Amino acid sequence: MARTVSYIFKGKTKTMAFSYDKHHDLYEAVAEAEGIDLKGFLAMEQQIAMTSRKGAKAEKDYRKTEFIRFGFSNIHFVRDEDE
Repeated sequence: MARTVSYIFKGKTKTMAFSYDKHHDLYEAVAEAEGIDLKGFLAMEQQIAMTSRKGAKAEKDYRKTEFIRFGFSNIHFVRDEDE
């Protein structure tokens, strides 16, 4: 089942279809939609995961900080309202 992701990229609000078949998570999906290469980011994220304690905030904080640096904000799933 496809979901909808909403995000703001460089001041413009955008939405896109999202499926776990195509993307690992919504951050990778929005980066691909905007043409951003995540190879370096994913390598650093993996290194942080290996060196930080499991459950530590380091990974989440790194992801949030880097996506803000890329120009993203307010990345979230859109809830379907039953009418």
